[in-house]
Amino acid sequence: MLLLILVAGMPGAGKSIVVDVAKEEYGIPVYTMGDVVREETMKRYGVITPETMLKTSRELRKEYGPQYIAVKTFERLPHDQRIVLIDGVRSLDEVEYFRSKGEAVIVAIHASPKTRFKRLLERGRPGDPSSWDDFVKRDKIELSFGIGNVIALADYMVVNEGSLEEAREQIRRVLKEIIGVKRK
Repeated sequence: MLLLILVAGMPGAGKSIVVDVAKEEYGIPVYTMGDVVREETMKRYGVITPETMLKTSRELRKEYGPQYIAVKTFERLPHDQRIVLIDGVRSLDEVEYFRSKGEAVIVAIHASPKTRFKRLLERGRPGDPSSWDDFVKRDKIELSFGIGNVIALADYMVVNEGSLEEAREQIRRVLKEIIGVKRK
């Protein structure tokens, strides 16, 4: 049976740390739901900005249903995989879809708004908020998709308020428990 490790977290919480540990230390293939949105955004608008990504994400869900991005992400998985990590689950509809395809385990990564805002300012990726007001607005958008429900119902919670190594160690423990194997 396919094991799907679903990763959820607010912007700046540390989802990329989970992805890195899964890939680098356990050899788990990673599929990012945002890739579906990015590709469709390029088709529709020819440019990727936070605004066009958000608009596309909303349009896809409205046009094709709340599970659409999960469906399109799942279609990318090779049929011979036993374990995969899906990065960026945002709603219980998406979780429900993945659960219909295999055993799905939710790993949420959490950090306080203050910590996440500081990280996003330091990270400085295109589209990251540069003011507290923009940060709060982005959080409200993420929450409108239902991500808070996914985090609240997670099977595992990693609280990422300390050092990078502390977060990585917590993630290693969680992944070991989920997949029951030692690192590569």
